[in-house]
Amino acid sequence: MSLSTESLESVFRTIIKRLEVPIDADAEYKNDPWTNRDLIPMPRDRRTYKIWSYFIYWCITGLAISAYTTGSTLLAYGLTAPQAIGCLVGGALLVGILSVACGWMGERHHIGFTVASRFSWGMRGTYFPIVFRAFVAIFWDGIQGYWGGQGVAVTIGAVIPGFAHMKHTLAGGVLLTKDLIGMLIYYVFFLLIMRIPPEKLQRPFIVSAVMFGGTLIGLLVWAVANTHSGGPLFKQTGNPIGGIGWAVMFGMNSILGGWGGGTIGQSDWTRYANRPYAPTISQLFAAPFCIIITAIIGTIVTSCAQQITGQLIWEPFMLLATLQEFYNDSPRARAGIFFAGLGCSCTQLGITIVLNSVSAGIDLAGIFPRYINIQRGAYMIAFLGLASNPWQFLSNASTFLTVLSGFSIFLAPFTGIMLADYLVVRRCKIKIEDCYIGDKSSLYWYHNGFHWRAPVAWILGMFPTLPGLIMTTQNPVAWNAWVRTFHIAFFESRFPSHHSGSSARFSCRLVLALG
Repeated sequence: MSLSTESLESVFRTIIKRLEVPIDADAEYKNDPWTNRDLIPMPRDRRTYKIWSYFIYWCITGLAISAYTTGSTLLAYGLTAPQAIGCLVGGALLVGILSVACGWMGERHHIGFTVASRFSWGMRGTYFPIVFRAFVAIFWDGIQGYWGGQGVAVTIGAVIPGFAHMKHTLAGGVLLTKDLIGMLIYYVFFLLIMRIPPEKLQRPFIVSAVMFGGTLIGLLVWAVANTHSGGPLFKQTGNPIGGIGWAVMFGMNSILGGWGGGTIGQSDWTRYANRPYAPTISQLFAAPFCIIITAIIGTIVTSCAQQITGQLIWEPFMLLATLQEFYNDSPRARAGIFFAGLGCSCTQLGITIVLNSVSAGIDLAGIFPRYINIQRGAYMIAFLGLASNPWQFLSNASTFLTVLSGFSIFLAPFTGIMLADYLVVRRCKIKIEDCYIGDKSSLYWYHNGFHWRAPVAWILGMFPTLPGLIMTTQNPVAWNAWVRTFHIAFFESRFPSHHSGSSARFSCRLVLALG
């Protein structure tokens, strides 16, 4: 009996050992509660990203459906098309500057947000920001996957018209069967691409950028050639809520918030830089350029399409499906829709990997370093995103997206605290080795692994915009001082839009005061 128990224990230990994430052959590290291959400072042989690599990275982030639809937010807030473009330029330039600030520690110390948060929150306290970021990523990953599935469905429908016109639904009528099929196919390609390590993703990124870039050019040529103008949206007069000043502030704030997920995770990617300042040029110039161009094209195409089809459709994959019906499944139209749909699907794959999968995978690796790496973490996020039933959320999109976007008021102080602590308090000087020591000998152990100043600063940084989020969720047209504060949260210290965001100013004052 004793031998049998020992044998079972031996088998169990063997299985557990095999479940551990791989270690490099000549590794100078080991898997422990703080370390694995994806958490260590990036070794020189894995620093493969050059200046052009980061230009492609921002093509993925900027040449995206989220940028394409930015005009819908700005125009819905009462701005005219020229005013929206002005906000777009100002906000995109600030995105570039903020990206440089957030990516500096990755470029300089070759660590990502997951490890960097340890010196601000403490070795144990760091679990709070990384768990929260991973939690939000689950929902966004599900939504991005759902949109990617719609892009795949449009692409298949261009080849098989019967598939495009399939009306069968699931989940109580809120999910089209063709969209579920498209989503499952989308995830197959996602799983295959995620087998590629992040340091070798430049070529897939190039394909994604070229495909969606071609989609944008094709849609723009079609729109302008058929209308010979910018369409009716450029002739509308504005009626900004609360006056032009508040509208402009909100417009710039929404742009900054829309790319908060990219900026908060910049160090997750800049740690792959092959030399100092390699990401800087692309962050300062490619980021604003790609965002501005994509959003302007999206506004023009949507405006012209409204004149042509009589419908105001901001999402490009929905526009493509509408055009197939509008042109009665003509072979010429279906050929164009096929390539355009393929471009939309490719950009969704790229943006999911850039903004969700890699960063959330690192966060999960930070929680269980022995058994989770970026690849396994990304697979887990994808599974949980699909299991979250994003089609159910989007069936009541206005309320759900308001709440999900509102998560940024909780995420923003994380980055604000980190930037203030790193850039101002520590003046870019940290003790890297102590970020991997989980006992009192670590400089960042603080009190039992927790740095009490960080959660205090986080609460004080988050609280001013919380009432505005609650009021906006309950009544989308609410307008008072709390709502105005929520709508310009970047200028108060955080971003109230899309994935996440940050500003160092408010949290900087808190860290300096408390520290």
